[in-house]
Amino acid sequence: MATLFKRLLGGRRDTRALVPLYNAVVGEARAPHWYVEGAVPDTLDGRFDMVSTILSLVLLRMESLGEPARESSARLTELFVTDMDGQLRQHGIGDLVVGKHIGRMMSQVGGRLTAYREGLAERGDLAGAIARNIHRGAQVADAATEHVEARLRVFAAGLETRDLSALMTGDIA
Repeated sequence: MATLFKRLLGGRRDTRALVPLYNAVVGEARAPHWYVEGAVPDTLDGRFDMVSTILSLVLLRMESLGEPARESSARLTELFVTDMDGQLRQHGIGDLVVGKHIGRMMSQVGGRLTAYREGLAERGDLAGAIARNIHRGAQVADAATEHVEARLRVFAAGLETRDLSALMTGDIA
């Protein structure tokens, strides 16, 4: 009965089991090669772009696992929101506008999910998705875009070999 009320009233779900996976997402997103060879700006925006990109690829993998991964996917997203909320507050964004920023970030993650789903599909334009969502239209060397594209494809292919149990332990690379 308590569980029913918790669901109806929207009680906070326990996200502790997803911490290893979220930490792995952030760890992969902070790998130096993205910022050096891939020319991703090592700024607050650039780091957000990489975390949301890696998160999007993990969420796409979880989506492909179907119903068993649905709850975990939602909890992983909650961890992302909690982390981004904290990051915004650390950078001086106050209570009155933090929700608006989080809403914008979640919209960007939704857009990235679509862009990367389409970009990773056969004949998809992953380079275009990278230009829009990671390099944000900035002119970068072709080698940088090629590096990011190749590494994202390898990363996504590696995720396809991971089941939900492996993902939950943070085994994403």
